[in-house]
Order: sequence, then C-alpha cells, then structure tokens
Amino acid sequence: MGRPNSGKSSLLNWLIGEKLALVSHKANATRKRMNFIVMHKNAQIIFVDTPGIHQKERLLNQFMLEEAIKAIGDCDLVLFLTSVKDSIEDYEEFLRINTKNKPHIVLLTKMDLISKDKLLIKLNEYQKYQDKYLEIIPMSIKKGTKQIKLLDEIAKYLPNHPYLYDPELLTTENLKEIYKEYVREAIFNNLSDEIPYLSDVVVEKVEELPDIEKVYATIITEKKSQKGIIIGKGGSAIKRIGMEARKNIEKLSQKKVFLKLEVSVRPGWSKDKKSLSDIGYRVKN
Repeated sequence: MGRPNSGKSSLLNWLIGEKLALVSHKANATRKRMNFIVMHKNAQIIFVDTPGIHQKERLLNQFMLEEAIKAIGDCDLVLFLTSVKDSIEDYEEFLRINTKNKPHIVLLTKMDLISKDKLLIKLNEYQKYQDKYLEIIPMSIKKGTKQIKLLDEIAKYLPNHPYLYDPELLTTENLKEIYKEYVREAIFNNLSDEIPYLSDVVVEKVEELPDIEKVYATIITEKKSQKGIIIGKGGSAIKRIGMEARKNIEKLSQKKVFLKLEVSVRPGWSKDKKSLSDIGYRVKN
C-alpha cells in the first residue's frame, strides 16, 4: 500500500522478475487489486498490488480506495511504501485507515535519490511511531537493495500454511486482465492530460494459437473528442499504443501477437455504477 507513485507496481515487477503490473510516472494508474506470487526458499508469498491511497469524488476513485482498504482486511502483513522524499503525513493517513491494526513494514523507497544524512533525518521522523510498525526498511530497486534481503524479512512474519497456489504460477490473474493492463500502460505512456484517467480497456477475446496470440480489445472513453485524440491524426496515436502494448504481450507470451484495438465512447462511464460494473469495477452501494 501507499500513495500514488510510491513505487508499488515497480516493486512487484522487480520481485517477480517479470513485467506484469502497470507502471506509469502518472499517478493513480493502478485501479484494482492484482495478486502476484513469489516463491522464496520454503515460502510462497502472495503480494497484492493495490491502487494508491487517495481521495476523489468520482465513483471510479471511490472504488479504487475501497480496493486498497479491502486489501488490508484480507492480508497477513502490509507493506507500506513511501518515497524518502514524501511527507510522513502519508504514513499517518495510512495509520488512520488501518483500523484493524494489521501488522506492517514501512518501506522507504527511492533512497538512492538522497544523501545518507538526509536518510537519517527521515528515519528519525518515524521514530515516534516505532511502536506501530514491525520494521522500517530503506530501499531502492535501482541501487543497493537485494530481493533476497527483503523477501527474507517478509517471510519471517508470515503464518505457517500449505501453499495456496501452484508454485509455477506468477499471478492469479487471467490473460485478459494482464493484457488489459499492458494496453492501459501504453495509453498512459503515449497520451497526456486527462485522457488516461478518462479511459479504460476491455479485452473482449484472446485466442491462444500455437504460433500467434490474437487479442481483441476496446478502449473506453467518455467523449467523442477524446476518441479522436486516442486515434490520432491518420491513426497515429492508436498505432503507437498498439505497438507498445503488443511488444509487452509478445515478451510475456513468447509468441507473435496480433492486437486489434477499437475505441468506444461511453459518456460518463467513470461516474456510473452500471458502466463501472460492466468494465469490471464493482462499487459498493
């Protein structure tokens, strides 16, 4: 868990060794929980990627916050991620929503961005809450931190239990969900302003053939003008989106990929309960 852009999805891809979670420098890219499985020594660790902790009025954003809070109730251990450059107020907000007092570890990410002196100052700020967390671990996935060290720390706090999933699995998500995230990531990377936030993706069909993977997907947006931007002049924008998504699908599937993208306008979909449910986001009454 953590605020938007704290590095949750990047951390999971790093731990798994595969690019499965959507990563974007834009905030609020992750919209729903996804499970990823890491085998470590004699432990099977199921990580749950969650949307960033934030408050907004749209029904979609309410769903995202609910997803994050539900994950606390379902887990054995919380990893709270926060950048070493972020305010401690983000951690204080997490403590307020952690009403069940689930045990947690604080991961201070991106420590490669500051000096050792400034890191010590940041660690000092957390001392007043040392009775709240199990450990506080400064880390950087780019420099200095080893997966094995972090996984050792996590595993020692987990309960004894038979494996929940086949050890060969990397995720409990189906291909449609993973491919959807690849297309959404390409939208975030290739379009600016509000378009990525006002769009979503539905993967209609995946055909797994021996030599090729055929993927048929629809990009959902709210206005005709947004549809025009997604398509681009002469189809230039949707070609870029398709090319980037296809490369990621090919890397994962180890096959050639045919990706067909269409764009559909659904006015106000991010504020409408039925539309959200149709796309896969079930909002509480």
